[in-house]
Amino acid sequence: MRADEVKDASLAGKEVAVRGWVHRLRRQKENAFVLVRDDRGAVIQCVLPADKIAGLTIESSVEVTGTVSQDPRAPEGGFEIKGKEIKIYNVALEYPIGEYQSDELLLDKRHLALRTRKMIAIAKIRASVLNLGRRWFVENGWMEVTAPTIVKGAVEGGSTLFKLRYFDQDAYLSQSAQLYLEAMIFSLGPVWSLTPSFRAEKSRTVRHLAEFSHLEAEAPWVSLEDILKTEEQLVSYVIQNTIKERAEELAFLKRDISDLKKVVPPFERLPYEKAIDILRERGFQATEDDGSKRAIRFGDDLSIDSERELTKDADRPMFVVGYPIAVKPFYVKEDPQRSGVGLTADMLAPRGFGEITSGGQREDSIDSITGRMKKENLKPEDYEWYLDLRRYGSVPHGGFGLGIERLVRWITNADDIKDTILFPRTMSRVEP
Repeated sequence: MRADEVKDASLAGKEVAVRGWVHRLRRQKENAFVLVRDDRGAVIQCVLPADKIAGLTIESSVEVTGTVSQDPRAPEGGFEIKGKEIKIYNVALEYPIGEYQSDELLLDKRHLALRTRKMIAIAKIRASVLNLGRRWFVENGWMEVTAPTIVKGAVEGGSTLFKLRYFDQDAYLSQSAQLYLEAMIFSLGPVWSLTPSFRAEKSRTVRHLAEFSHLEAEAPWVSLEDILKTEEQLVSYVIQNTIKERAEELAFLKRDISDLKKVVPPFERLPYEKAIDILRERGFQATEDDGSKRAIRFGDDLSIDSERELTKDADRPMFVVGYPIAVKPFYVKEDPQRSGVGLTADMLAPRGFGEITSGGQREDSIDSITGRMKKENLKPEDYEWYLDLRRYGSVPHGGFGLGIERLVRWITNADDIKDTILFPRTMSRVEP
């Protein structure tokens, strides 16, 4: 029986058996109090004669047999097991993770740190986010597809590509499935995928990973506003259902969900120009490559710090719309009504969590997109298959990408994005 199933008044006085691992252990003269964590992360207190647990240690694997007792003093819901017998499968060595440990030790021992209540709660919330994202797309008629992760070309910029040797030629780990999703819309209509993406960014920040889970979607015959509506409906659906499904885990993490309950469409559309004006009025300064500071100005891309400044007092996400096309990748469509402005938008999470989605319309003109490629020092011949999509029946289309870890970080109010993934990969960590 699982630990959470024991917490049922109808079982009081009945004999049960629970298998799991010793989560906490407190010995007294005659009795011992053993918190057993089952394989779903639920915990139940077991009271056993002290002489039956001689040599028992934290994380030892056990099976406890006893009767269910309802006692308001008992932790974990007021139920406990009055143990009669305990079967020990394995006595664990001295457990290296205590109540207070450094972040580096927790990362070095990640395979063990996954057993902590915090990591279990976040993993369950993440599972709900993934499941609910898939459910929204299924319910709204989008088709799930799979794109390759070994590719020949860049999507977000050559400086962040992970290069590898693919038999007798050079190839790269995918930065995004977008280009392949664009190919699929001509035969499958609205499509989406959930794949790993890789960015060789030398960034040591609380919101960057070298490998992350990338939920991406593309659709034909859509405008920028169509894309924004899809994004806000998806994010709202995921959040509203997650706070219902994972109320217990969010409460354990002490996450105040009052703000999350406000995440319902429509989200604010903040023009890029107005965003720059707001930042200038607040005296925000941009940082140059050499570390020097200057006043932010039109044409600057938004940084982590500027996104935090814009959203620090917000309680709902906002879209920043209409970035200068010069700061966006080659595939972004230029606004035909405003030269130099892209039909693109980023969704910024509230309270300073920053960008969680980026999307917009894709350039559908063969001449325009090849011109942009050349300006960015890309070789059009390296993208022949992708350019064919503009030669054979091109249509207005667009989509977006959403970083799962960034979304989970916001939902859980995690300090660091490394806490939102089971085995994080960063510029300084490739194990365990």
